[in-house]
Parts: sequence; structure tokens; C-alpha cells
Amino acid sequence: MSDELLLRLGIALAIGLIIGLERGWRLRDEPEGSRVAGLRTFGLTGLLGGTLAAVSLAFESPLVLVAGFVAFAAIFAWYQERSGERHENYSVTGVIAGLAVFGLGALAVAGDRMVAAAGGVAVASILASRDVIHDLLRRLRWEEVRSALLLLAMTAIVLPILPNRDIDPWGGFNPFDVWLFTVLTAAVSFAGYVTIRIVGPSRGMIIASLLGALVSSTAVTLALGRRARVEGPSRRLVGGALLAATVSILRVTVLVSLIAPPLLPLLVGPAVIAAAVFAAAGAWYLRGSDTATEPSAVLGNPFDVLPLAIFALTFSVVSVASAFAATRLGPGSIIAASGLSAILDVDAASLSVARLAGATVPVGTAATAILVAVGANALGRFLAAAIAGPPGYWRPVGLVSLASVAAGGAVAILVL
Repeated sequence: MSDELLLRLGIALAIGLIIGLERGWRLRDEPEGSRVAGLRTFGLTGLLGGTLAAVSLAFESPLVLVAGFVAFAAIFAWYQERSGERHENYSVTGVIAGLAVFGLGALAVAGDRMVAAAGGVAVASILASRDVIHDLLRRLRWEEVRSALLLLAMTAIVLPILPNRDIDPWGGFNPFDVWLFTVLTAAVSFAGYVTIRIVGPSRGMIIASLLGALVSSTAVTLALGRRARVEGPSRRLVGGALLAATVSILRVTVLVSLIAPPLLPLLVGPAVIAAAVFAAAGAWYLRGSDTATEPSAVLGNPFDVLPLAIFALTFSVVSVASAFAATRLGPGSIIAASGLSAILDVDAASLSVARLAGATVPVGTAATAILVAVGANALGRFLAAAIAGPPGYWRPVGLVSLASVAAGGAVAILVL
């Protein structure tokens, strides 16, 4: 028992020292004796919390720990308040950090010591990230905050209450899976959006096309086509559409690999080659063009309620249709079903097949169906370009799409 208690007290002390190191480093330029709490104080605070927890366990009285915590909180807050008045610093972070160290020290002795240690590292990391967090808050827009809150609500509120079982006769519609894939798609979009925003305040065709394609490459192609019809075709509009197609292929590959990792070795070669063709052609069309103008029609929220609802509905329909085709018509029929549905939404078509891979549908057949879906979606983008834009816009988009599908198909024949 003594060895276990010494280990737990050591963890409590270490938690205080880790957080105290960050606090002491941040206040390292203050005169000696002017800091309320630094490395030593926070270390002793963690040890104090652990000691009082041990005494509370020994006497089987939680009041010892409660009384000690209240007394410590009052004394520590009083000293911090006096220091804040002298330095005109009204931040409560130092007080919260001290209370957290005391509580985690107590948890290390009276509860799960590994959880306490992880909590200590988390607190220290948050404190050390102050400048990064403040800079991020200054750069955030309201629609980005709203999107993050929506993503959290989708994950923490809606997902847990959905039934996790198939409710259709063919095993294609599982409400939990449908919403999980919707959340995953939204999370990938948001992560890519944030990554592009962190790059800096750069504007222009490249950033806008990449950003828009995280939501829908077909929508980007349509938006640029409409601009080409009004302003006249240009190299930069064609280049933006081709970059959006590149993102679409890579996005599908990432999503499928997260859902069904065994598919990745069969998909990565054709997908990378097809994406490389689009990327190279897009870079060539953007070379020497004026990319300083911001195409506001392409930029937008990383995800919103209506597109997510449409995706969930589409994914449900495609999943049921794919399961029905695989069950009643044989696994091979799923290839045709994926190709047809992917003309409008490649994510829904690909994820519905990935969900069945290795179960209802063989892995090789599933990989073929996903590649066909990617090719069919390229056809869908070409049709969107032809509908929205003039010949000077849709012809190069169509030719590059044909070259990309041909290159990816050639590699697919060798792999599959």
C-alpha cells in the first residue's frame, strides 16, 4: 500500500510541476517574490491535493478533502486578486489553473491516476497554447464558429440517440451509420477548410477552388461556368475547375480509407494518377493567369444544415439501393448503381459501397464500383460545365476529365 501511495503522490507532485513549469516560464521576467505562483507553488499544490485526498481516505471522511479544497481556493484566490490589482491583470486563468492542479492531485491519489496525469498534460497544453488560441479567435468568422458548434451537436447530441441497427429488409439503412458518415464527411470538410484558412489570408482562384471543392466540386464547376458565360472563358476559371476535381478525388479516397481501410491499396494508385492529371492540368492553366481576383461565388461555409440534410437523404437512398442490388441482383450490379448515383453525389455513392465492402460485396468489386463512381462524377462535372459555361470553358474541362479517367482506368486495370 505504501509503495502505491508513494507512486500516486509522486504523480500528484509531477502534475503540479508540469503546470507550474508553464506558469513559471510565462512569468519568468517578473521580479523575484512578485509572482503569486510558479513552479514550486504549483508543485506543492498538486502534492497538497494528493496529501489531503490520502488523509481523507485514511479517515474515511470526504469532508477533510472538501474543507481543504475550500480553504485552499479561498487563500489562493485572495493572493491572485491582490496580485491582479497590483499589475492591473484581471485574468482568472491563474486561479483556475491552481484549482485544477489541486483537484488533479487529489484525483491521482483517490481516483484514476492515469486520468489525472492525462488531465495535467491537457491543462498544461491549453495554458501553453494561449497565444495560438487567441490568434485563432481573432481570425475566426461567425459562420466558422457556427459550423464548429453544429459539428459538435451532430456528434455529441444527435449521433448517440440514433438506433445502431439495420431497419430495412436488405441491410442497407442503419440510421447510426448514415449519420456517422454524414458527420465524418462534414468533419473532413471542416478540417480542410480550417487548414486552408490557417495558411493565411491569401485570396484568389486557387484557395477559393480548393475551399469550395471541400463542399462540392460540382458546385464549384457550375459557379465558375456561370462566371465564364458572363465574363468570357479564361485560363484561371478552367484551372479552378480542374483543381476542384483534384480535391474531389482525394477527398473520396480519404473518406473511403477511413471507412474501409482494406480498399485503400486498390484505390490509391488509380486515384492518385487521376488526381495528378487534374492537378497538373489545373496548374498549367493557372500558370501566368491573374489569380488575385477573389471568386466570391465559390467561397462559402464549409458545411451547412441543408447540404448535410441532402447528403444524409441521398446517402440513405443510395445505401438502400446498393444493398438491394447486392442482395437481389448480385454484387456485380452494384457497379452500375454506383456509377449512376455518383453523377450527382460521389461521396454518397462511394461511402455506401465502402460500407458493404468485405461483407455483402467483395473487396475487389467494391473498389471497382468506387472507381466507376469517381469516373461517373467526372462526367457529372463535365455536364455541369457544359450546361453552365461556354465552349471555351467546358471543352478543356471535358478533355482533361477524359484524360484523367483514362489514366486512372489504365492503372485500375493493372491493379484490379
